[in-house]
Amino acid sequence: MEMKTVIWGLLIPFIGTAGGAACVFFLKNDLRASVQRALTGFAAGVMVAASIWSLIIPAIEQSAERGRWAFLPAFIGFWLGILFLLLLDHIIPHLHRSIDRADQTEGPKVQLNRTLMMVLAVTLHNIPEGMAVGVVYAGLLSGSANITAGGALALALGIAIQNFPEGAIISMPLFAEGKSKPKSFWLGVLSGAVEPVFGGITVLIASLVVPAMPYLLSFAAGAMLYVVVEELIPEMSSGKHSNIGVLFFAVGFSLMMALDVALGC
Repeated sequence: MEMKTVIWGLLIPFIGTAGGAACVFFLKNDLRASVQRALTGFAAGVMVAASIWSLIIPAIEQSAERGRWAFLPAFIGFWLGILFLLLLDHIIPHLHRSIDRADQTEGPKVQLNRTLMMVLAVTLHNIPEGMAVGVVYAGLLSGSANITAGGALALALGIAIQNFPEGAIISMPLFAEGKSKPKSFWLGVLSGAVEPVFGGITVLIASLVVPAMPYLLSFAAGAMLYVVVEELIPEMSSGKHSNIGVLFFAVGFSLMMALDVALGC
């Protein structure tokens, strides 16, 4: 596989964030709730399917020589990913909590704190997602992780779709608070810059420690599923017409499953 393909794969989630931040130039209000639920549900379905077919199953297949204990590296890595996100959940402001607090506060100083918290929350929230994409492409480069090119691309696209509303969450409130559209846009874009950076670092590290690939793949799966259950499912199920989110979850899941299998190894 060409390195150019890997670079584009790492950039796709960042492009999703930039696209969402660009909404500040075209929309007067936030994305409609039904659209947000559809995008969130679709991204959640893609990420759950990717966690299974692109991460956990390849991790177990790589450990086949362990016999009945082939699940053990995937089990350990999965729980390390869960615990890592649990740790982040306690030491950084969580995305939906920051937004909830933002709706309840007023005044310029509190608005500044709110803005900083939202930028920090979205930025740090993107780190494990960048690592997940990096691990998948590292496994694809190594040729030893039973990962398909279609699965890697679909994972990157699913995260990009999830990042689209997050970019808008940053740029549009900043503009509403008086910042210029270009400045609001660039702050939204910068919140997603950590993804290709940490994805690239993960590719470099993972390519040097191929024996640890089952742990890295399942670590990414645990981190992604934590995000899905903690962030995406509550968002897609809130308010009226929550079945929109469920329907698009099914669409995303089935599409990711089909791409991963149909596009081959």
